[in-house]
Amino acid sequence: MSRVLKALLAAAALAFGGPGVAGESINLSIATGGTGGVYYPLGGGLANILSKAIPGMAATAEVTGGSVDNMRLIGTGKPYIAFTQTDAAYDALRGEDKFKGKPIPVRTLAVAYPNRMHVVTIEGTGINKIDDIKGKRVSTGSPGSATEVFAFRVIDAAGMHHDKDMRRERLGVAESVNAIKDRKIDAFFWVGGLPTAAVTDLGASPGVKIKLIDIAHLVPAMVKKHGNIYIQDVIPKGTYPGQTTDNPQATVQNLVVAHENMSEQLAYNITKAMFDHHKDLVAVHKEATSITFANQKEANSALPWHPGALKFYKEKGVKMK
Repeated sequence: MSRVLKALLAAAALAFGGPGVAGESINLSIATGGTGGVYYPLGGGLANILSKAIPGMAATAEVTGGSVDNMRLIGTGKPYIAFTQTDAAYDALRGEDKFKGKPIPVRTLAVAYPNRMHVVTIEGTGINKIDDIKGKRVSTGSPGSATEVFAFRVIDAAGMHHDKDMRRERLGVAESVNAIKDRKIDAFFWVGGLPTAAVTDLGASPGVKIKLIDIAHLVPAMVKKHGNIYIQDVIPKGTYPGQTTDNPQATVQNLVVAHENMSEQLAYNITKAMFDHHKDLVAVHKEATSITFANQKEANSALPWHPGALKFYKEKGVKMK
């Protein structure tokens, strides 16, 4: 029985204990997104940092469907941290929308970077404004992604229904780019950092003229219905090949999160490593420049903060309000 008890205690330590405690090690998965977005490369960079900086840790980046899937992975209680949009995490915390009746006790480790909504089309589709997607072939993002959640809210704010008013596909950003190149869809929604590699690829494709559709005017309606988690923002001209004008759009923050049951020490170690090796993250993707102490504000999170992260920020003199 003593051996069984030791095994159970060891398993508990591995789940949410901290590396280096009693010589234990931990395998940590970082839930990211599809390979064409920003979560995945940043997650890979973070995995390398954590594996080197925290004794006993082996961290790996995991390809997922995106924020909604990531919240469900956090909800398993297994050793995960995840990238997520604030809106998906807020729904998960409250047990609403795609998490109806199944709340997940998710906590913020860090505010990462702003996620911009891209509504992408190309010349020749007849789409020049958001209303023009009515009756068209449109991808609203992969199942399990926050792109889909966000896209539905944009479409609703525009006075349309995501199924009744268009022929809808559910593709990730890389698949959407291939589909629009092949003229299998007319437009797609994508929420991501700047620049997103797959959208850059589309803009650089021979014979293709990229167009980003303005949606910033819909933000007030979205805020009224879903809360103050969306802001009006701009994708600056020249962000993508062939993009000759600014694109007014809607933005939501990205977070790095964990389950509330993660130990305070482990959450502290992860947060500390992220900031101690910030330059290494920036070298992976420039969106990591937004992971700053100045951005660690309660207004940017919408979720409770993990006590381990708060301990680190307090040591650094960060004012969260």
